Amino acid sequence: MLPSDPIILVSTINMMLRDGQYEDLEDLCACHDCDPEELKATLNAHGFTFDGHQFK
Repeated sequence: MLPSDPIILVSTINMMLRDGQYEDLEDLCACHDCDPEELKATLNAHGFTFDGHQFK
């Protein structure tokens, strides 16, 4: 289960992608049963953008 706090969520996702646990954001979302577009929208609402590799 992914964290609900946006700061912890972005840190967790970036760590998982950086460490190679998942091939990409879509793979991560498929494994955690969430929609990548909804995840991006949630984090965008908190000032984060996804550059294809990580949220910034």
